[in-house]
Amino acid sequence: MFASIRWRIVIPYVLLFVLVMLGLGAFLSNYIRQTETAELERELTAEAQLLAERLAASPGGAQAGGDLDLLARQWSEILKARVTLIAADGRILGESHEDRSQMDNHLDRPEIQQALAEGRGQSIRFSRTVGYDMMYVAVPVDAGAAQSDFVRLALPLQEVQAKTTYSRWLILAGTLVGAGLAILLATAISAYTARPLRELTAAARSFSRDWTATDPLPSSNDEVGQLGRAFESMRQQLRQQFNDLRAERGKLAVVLDQLTDGVMIVDPDGRIQLFNPAAQRQFSLPPDKTLGETLAKVIRQHQLVDLWRKCLESNESQVTALDLPARRQFLQVIAIPLSSALPDNVLIVVQDLTHLRHLETVRRDFISNLSHELRTPLAALKALAETLQDHALEDPPAARRFLAQVEVEVDSLSLMIQELLELSRIESGKVPLKLEAAAPGALLSRAAERLALQAERSGLRLEVTHPADLPAVLADPPRVEQVIVNLLHNAIKFTPPGGRISLSARQADGGVTFIVADSGVGIPQDDLPRIFERFYKADRARSAGGTGLGLAIARHLIEVHAGRIWAESVEGQGSTFYFTLPLA
Repeated sequence: MFASIRWRIVIPYVLLFVLVMLGLGAFLSNYIRQTETAELERELTAEAQLLAERLAASPGGAQAGGDLDLLARQWSEILKARVTLIAADGRILGESHEDRSQMDNHLDRPEIQQALAEGRGQSIRFSRTVGYDMMYVAVPVDAGAAQSDFVRLALPLQEVQAKTTYSRWLILAGTLVGAGLAILLATAISAYTARPLRELTAAARSFSRDWTATDPLPSSNDEVGQLGRAFESMRQQLRQQFNDLRAERGKLAVVLDQLTDGVMIVDPDGRIQLFNPAAQRQFSLPPDKTLGETLAKVIRQHQLVDLWRKCLESNESQVTALDLPARRQFLQVIAIPLSSALPDNVLIVVQDLTHLRHLETVRRDFISNLSHELRTPLAALKALAETLQDHALEDPPAARRFLAQVEVEVDSLSLMIQELLELSRIESGKVPLKLEAAAPGALLSRAAERLALQAERSGLRLEVTHPADLPAVLADPPRVEQVIVNLLHNAIKFTPPGGRISLSARQADGGVTFIVADSGVGIPQDDLPRIFERFYKADRARSAGGTGLGLAIARHLIEVHAGRIWAESVEGQGSTFYFTLPLA
């Protein structure tokens, strides 16, 4: 309860009020009792003195003849008080209420003793005779005498006690009413005082949950208002810092997301604290189970773990290469210590050099294949030239035969150079396409017509099949026909006599798929991924001639049409080539 400032205001305030009222009530009730008692004493004293004067004026004094009990009762009825006439030796001479014969000697009573000493006596005590508290006032009949009789008046204190009790109940009732009002007033005051604090607390909690929250703050001129303005200033500063941090974090996130290199931060315990999408792709990391996990558990590459550990121990950058044959990846990993920004943390950068390595392999193979392709016709030309120099010119028929062979080799070199130039122009985008809506069936039919005679001479059955309702494709017809002719020419070349070649097309998602299938010798699985490279030939194709550029040209022509080309083959059972073109 005392955790609330509201109750810390209400409870002490109410307790203070109650204590003050109780003290005031006790003081007032005691004051009233004393005042009433003193007033009663004065009245009784005055009446007793009056009676004493009357007795003193009587012949013979108080002990003169006559029935003093009757006189006491008469005076009692007049004064509404108990009247007792007491002799100087303490004997009871007259009594208004009791049988004086049964009463003790009253010389030792406090009021009598005080009256003997001071000329007037008063006492309040419990009367065993009547059974309740009484006030007694005694005065001597003859104040100047050495021994004098006494007149004593007595009144019960019930009326005084009743007035005192009544005043106490009034004070108690007033205290309760005042306490209730005090509680209401204190509650209202505390609520009014605590309201801006609650508003400030609510604003702080809201801001802690959402830093963009703009809950209203107290605007008074008191201390709470000053606190609210200070909080608002702090809130504005924090909001600006949050905006700056969010902007910087957004920039960092964009950079990390767009980086093609994998990035990871590893803490001293070897747990991954950050990784970007590139690292996730490179190592197939599960995004929801990677943060906080150890590098050894997630990556499972001991070379990478050793690199991190070595970097952590030496506090120097480390570099290593990872060759992942199962994923056909070649990675370069750089570990950099973050000693200044994040002590004992290591930044790991993973560069995927697979494509570069592939390009290097292609470059080496291209040079090797080009050298091989040039060496054969050049060696033939050199041999023919040497033969002609060795007296072959003196034999005209032989010379003509050798010159015809020279012409064949030169034509082969010219074709190779022409195809190389064609491929270079296609790759550089210098061959503009004239795109138009073309019927897939017409493209297949025209290519089949161009090579139908060659297929017939090779003893092959050529078939063209396609649905009649195929939609038109967006293509440059001569270039697409060139692709189909290249694929069909290879099929004729590598299919033994009696085989079958089929040209077909079918509608696929968002386009049309063209298919060139044969029942030829097939392509080995190891060679299948590389058949679209320049000059690349499977071993079985070495003896069949050709430049080795036809499939490379076909691939580039299809890709500039926004399509895709691929092949499937089973060695000894034939090959199937596919390519797609978008719908018109």
